[in-house]
Amino acid sequence: MTHSRLNFAKTAPKAFKALIGFDAAARAGLDPALVELVQIRASQLNRCAYCLHMHTSDARKAGESEERLHMVAVWREAGRFFSAKERAALALTEAVTRVSAGVPDDVYAGALEEFGEEELAQLLALIFTINTWNRIAIATAKVPGTDERVAR
Repeated sequence: MTHSRLNFAKTAPKAFKALIGFDAAARAGLDPALVELVQIRASQLNRCAYCLHMHTSDARKAGESEERLHMVAVWREAGRFFSAKERAALALTEAVTRVSAGVPDDVYAGALEEFGEEELAQLLALIFTINTWNRIAIATAKVPGTDERVAR
């Protein structure tokens, strides 16, 4: 017997609205292309097909190239496709997403050098939010290819 999963937005509207606010605050001042790269990488690592589909679609709509989108998963090996700032963001995204392994000092220092304290704080907040969205989508079995943001 298959059980449908709850709709988090409808079942926990206060928590959902708070997360939307946190997400919007996290993005403030960050380059939109960088935001999508971070969200794509975290979604790949978390195996969140719903969010991966959403953020690759958003990136394409914003003008991101197919070539770079294909290289996100192997950004270290395809470094020439990404700026130093993007590489620092992707390294930090991986470290924070795989937090049980810790965030290495060199990864943190590299991100701090590229972003500065205020922008780094925004980047960290963005990484926190995408990891939360991934967990919501996975736990509630969101279907890839269905974008429910219009319901927000």
